[in-house]
Parts: sequence; structure tokens; C-alpha cells
Amino acid sequence: MFTVAAAVVSVMSLALTACAQSDSGVGSGDREAAYKRVIKDPHPSPDAVIEAAGAPAGVARAGDGSLLLSYNARYIGDDEGPAAAAWRIVSPAGRTVAQQAWHANVEDPPDQYIGVRDGFVRWHRSSRGAESAYALDVRGKRHKVTASDRALSTRPDDIVLHEGMPARFYRPANRTMAAPAGAPEYVDFALDERGSVWFVDQSRMPNRVVQQRDGRTLTSMPMPKPYTNGGAVTAAGGTTALALLLGGPNGTVRGLMVTADDGAHWRNLTGGGIPWQDLKLESVSLVLRALPDGRLLVGEREGRYWLADDRSNRALHQLKTPVPFTSFTAQGKTLYGIADATKPTYDLVKGEGLYASDDGGHTWRRQGKRG
Repeated sequence: MFTVAAAVVSVMSLALTACAQSDSGVGSGDREAAYKRVIKDPHPSPDAVIEAAGAPAGVARAGDGSLLLSYNARYIGDDEGPAAAAWRIVSPAGRTVAQQAWHANVEDPPDQYIGVRDGFVRWHRSSRGAESAYALDVRGKRHKVTASDRALSTRPDDIVLHEGMPARFYRPANRTMAAPAGAPEYVDFALDERGSVWFVDQSRMPNRVVQQRDGRTLTSMPMPKPYTNGGAVTAAGGTTALALLLGGPNGTVRGLMVTADDGAHWRNLTGGGIPWQDLKLESVSLVLRALPDGRLLVGEREGRYWLADDRSNRALHQLKTPVPFTSFTAQGKTLYGIADATKPTYDLVKGEGLYASDDGGHTWRRQGKRG
């Protein structure tokens, strides 16, 4: 799932930063002109793209604490036209280590980045369906990622690269990208520390939550009535959870189905401090992440977020954030929130930027205004 995962969730950045510009009194008309110059530039500079994009679209964290911040500047008001993209790697001390920018097209989906032990992996799928990936170390040096021509059994230390459409994982040991053996090509899936694949089999009703390892099915549990459909799934720290849906595969989320003993026993979490009935939360808007200690992070994209009090996941508390977040994820034990425009605009958003918390959302620090 908000891999960095970040992944896991990505928000298109459509406003200019407040850095320097707001202090200088530059108007929105001037910002619009600068923005359009950047996206039309065949060779944009990283600083120009980052300045134009404002808040990052996503954040990925490497094993040493380095961050890769990705940025997208896309033509406002049309689904066709030019775009610009960039990434910037920031050291644990907050210094810019490397950065790169390029001209792009609005039709192409944004790149996705995940953090791995020795750096980052970038996955891209063009509007024509072609896939590509490469790895970056924490100094920004590029390394080849090999795409396997067949599905592979997953192992411990494998990482979800893309959760669905198509399902892909990354093997750091040999920098290989592959589909998980035994899982459907298009499915939300999760990998736990043992290398088990968890996904919802939607080929029959009611849907079934399936655990596989080495291509073999270990557990298969039908969705409990009246939740015949299952949504997003996450697994970490001994906890596996998936969304309980009403009304079809893209239905309304009404709780979670949770196991803490490798699928031997499941329980439904339809309360726990989350007002599920009031959320009107569709599956595509759900933020669901298991932290390394097994606690669950639950939220509604561009809305409220809850974190479990402990790994039992029986009670969750709503997080207090310094500003409204349009994107939210967890990288290890650190929470990251992005404040950005929710609608296409050249104007600024109050508090726009990236925020991080290392203590479960009790305190937040704002990352450097320029990344």
C-alpha cells in the first residue's frame, strides 16, 4: 500500500512554493508565467521544477535516513500537454546530495519511488503501458534494475514496488523487479517479513483473503458477511489487515479485518475509535499502513488519520496535524504528511510542504521549505 511507500500515496503538486516568492510580493500572475515556463522547457533545471511544484508529490526513505523527494509540475486545466518532473535526494543532515529533472507529458502517470536499504527504486509506467525501473543509491548514482520475464516466489526482504495494476515487487539482493508468483496480475497485495504474499482473491464471491508463500496457498479466509468484498491490504510487524467493503470492489469502507497470528484467527475492527459510518470512505480514498511494530495507520486521503495505541490494534486515536495534509504515509516508524493544493491552482496553500513525526504524531517538524 502509502509505500513510500510509500508507499506507498502520491499527490500532484500544483502550486508554487512560498519560499522567497511570497516575501517578495510576486503575484499569482507572475507565478503562473514562471510555472508555464518550467513545464514547457525541454531541459528544465531541478531547482526550477522544485520551485514550481512547491510541495513534493511523494517521499521515500532509505535505510540510512536519506530522503528522496519527488516533484511533479503538470499543465493546469487540461489532461494533455507538457509537464516537468524532478527528484532530490536529501541527506539525514538535511543537505541536498543529488537531484535531477526532465521534461514530461501529462498523459504519463507520475513516477513512483520506494525506499530500500541502500537507496531508492523508481518505477514508471508510460501511458502506453511500458514499464521501466532503476535504482538510485543515496549519492544519486543510478543502477540497473532487471525485470524478470516470469513471476517469482517472494522471499524475506522483498519489497512491494507497485501494489496493483500491475502487481510488482523488488528484490534488493539482486536488484530485480518481478510479479509475485501465484497472485493475480492486477491486485492490491502486501508482503510481510517472512516473504508471504497477502491479497484479496476477487475471482469469486464472497472474496477471500489469501496468504501465499513460495507460490503455495497457506491460508484462505472468506470475507465475513455482510462484507463480501475486500479492499486494500497491508502487512508488517506481525499484523495483517485489509479493508471491509460494502457495495462492490470500489465500495464504502466500513472497517478492517485484522490478524496478528499469521492468519490463524481474524477479527473485525468496526469501531476502535474510528467513526466508520461517518466517513463515507471509498476504497480508493483509504490510507492503510501497518508500521514495523504492528500498529495500524488508517486514514482518509485529504482528511483525518488515526494511529493504533499499541500493536493489539483494538483502540486508535485521531492524529493532530499542524496543517491539513493532502497526502500521508509511514516510512518505517516515521510519519510523513504533505500539505498541498487539492484543486488545480497557481496560488499558495498555507503551510505548504512536507512534515515528519518520529513520535507517533505527537510532535511534527517541517522539512526544509525547498526540500
